[in-house]
Amino acid sequence: MPFKGFRTVFYNPSSNSSNTTAASSSPSSVSSSRPASTPPHNLSESMMDKNVEQAKSIITKWDPHATTFAKVTSLFYESRSEAQQFLKSVKDLQNAMHFFSSHNSSHKLVHAQNLMQIAMKRLEKEFYQILSSNRDHLDPESVSARSSTSGYEDDAGSNDEIQLAGESINEVELFSTLAMSDLRSIADCMISCGYGKECIKIYKNMRKSIVDEALYKLGIERLTSSQIRKMDWDILELKIKGWVNAVKIAVKSLFHGERIVCDNVFTSSEFIRESCYLEITKEGAIHLFQFPETVTKYHKSPEKIFRMLDLYDAISGLWPEIDSIFSFESISIVRSQALDSLIKLGDTIWTMLSDFESAIQKDSSKSPVPGGVLHPLTRYVMNYLSFLTDYSVILSDILVDWRLPENSSLPESYFESPNPNDHPPSALTIRLAWIVLILLCKLDGKATLYKDPALAYLFLTNNLQYVIEKVHTSNLRYLLGDNWISKHKTTVKQHAASYERIGWSKVLSAIPEDPTATTMSAVEAKECFNNFKSVFDRVYRTQSSWIVTDRKLREQIKKSIAKKLLPAYRAFYIKYRTTLRTENDKESILRFGPDDLGNYLSGLFNGTGASGSGSSSAASSSPAQSRGKHSRR
Repeated sequence: MPFKGFRTVFYNPSSNSSNTTAASSSPSSVSSSRPASTPPHNLSESMMDKNVEQAKSIITKWDPHATTFAKVTSLFYESRSEAQQFLKSVKDLQNAMHFFSSHNSSHKLVHAQNLMQIAMKRLEKEFYQILSSNRDHLDPESVSARSSTSGYEDDAGSNDEIQLAGESINEVELFSTLAMSDLRSIADCMISCGYGKECIKIYKNMRKSIVDEALYKLGIERLTSSQIRKMDWDILELKIKGWVNAVKIAVKSLFHGERIVCDNVFTSSEFIRESCYLEITKEGAIHLFQFPETVTKYHKSPEKIFRMLDLYDAISGLWPEIDSIFSFESISIVRSQALDSLIKLGDTIWTMLSDFESAIQKDSSKSPVPGGVLHPLTRYVMNYLSFLTDYSVILSDILVDWRLPENSSLPESYFESPNPNDHPPSALTIRLAWIVLILLCKLDGKATLYKDPALAYLFLTNNLQYVIEKVHTSNLRYLLGDNWISKHKTTVKQHAASYERIGWSKVLSAIPEDPTATTMSAVEAKECFNNFKSVFDRVYRTQSSWIVTDRKLREQIKKSIAKKLLPAYRAFYIKYRTTLRTENDKESILRFGPDDLGNYLSGLFNGTGASGSGSSSAASSSPAQSRGKHSRR
């Protein structure tokens, strides 16, 4: 059939030439009066041949083995437009190779393949040169710092868009953006042509060296457990502080910046991005996050808890970034290592806090502190706890499951939450209140070491006042609450009142409570004066070395004693001074007046002793040593 013969000729380029000739010479053929059409195969092959020739022209021009110019000159640096033409020619060459392969044009395929190898060698060289010459511009820390404004984390856009953006960004940012765009273009081209392995190898080697060098400059060392255990604590403490500073830079700048560069260069393949980032950062990141876990194997003592808290705080604070930057499943081992270190640090901190509590309970010092001042244990424990509260947030996480010992019989009201709306109180609040209570119980025991009950109460007053002050002036206040402070202030007042009652009761009872309502003979008055001065002298001598450490509390106690003693003594002195003037030893009996007595009281609780300096000359010696020094009033 004539119509069938026409379709066969026009649509079937594989028909043999005899059929074509027969069809065209048939009297009934429509095409007998028309010129023969060019077969599609010949047209396509002609186009492919043309593409190969055009590609050959630019590829051989930049063959580094062909000319000195091509060997020493960078294509992308010399002419960006020609570089883009080079990449287009490679793509056209690849299309031609596919065509030749499917049409059994082996000799043309070999020729195209040779050109492709030359082109890939050129692109390898360009890829390496761009990475090398832009080492500073593509520094991960710099890239990360600029990412918030440059849009690196998105596709960098076309060359035209980059050139337009160049007017609004600085030179360094423009260079780094152009470099990443060029690297991405080369990577896309090489990967699509089947030469991704060569491209990736160059990238991994170059970028891994940058990351490793940066970690080294940050002071990240490869230390074994054995090396750390043998270190002096002072040296290890410096390394911990250095690590805390370094890990923030490493995560937020180094690893983040490298992720940005990697994501921008290999946009065409998520698998390649993941593979490259894994090999570049895995070793350094794992080593970085192994350090805290290794440190936990060092000899544990309560004083080291603060450095452990610093390590814990650093990792927990960076966890969102760690989880995001190392989100690839293949590099989940880095997240696991960071999490393992966090868990080990939490366990170590828990243990150290328990050891601290145990150390308080086991304190066995048997010597009373001279003067009833602060016990070293009080200062140590409260300073320790006040420093701990600087880490309240992370301690709340670590101690979330802590509970009171089962054998505790203490009233729950002792652990009331500082916030009335917060029920029940947090585990951290309970734990710290429990430790303070252990300290106070220990101090009660140490007060029994004093032979003088008055000094024992003064000791308790001093130490509890210090505890309250440390709570009030630190973050402990927000954990224990104002109610806790108020309750213990009441206890301080009770201790101070007990001290006054026991320490000054004999002095107060040496004179009549209401001298104006009492009538004495000269002999009785003389005996009362002598008894008072004897008792006062003994009490003053005893207490002249006692100390009240808190200035405000010291003044309050002195005023309280003076308020009870001076009015009664003044009234008694004035009433019987005239009566005793006729006595031969009146100088001895009336050797100091009410104001002198007040001066003696004002010199108390400074710990100066009988030979020390008080607030006046009257306080510089005991009453027995002051005979004749004071005016008679």
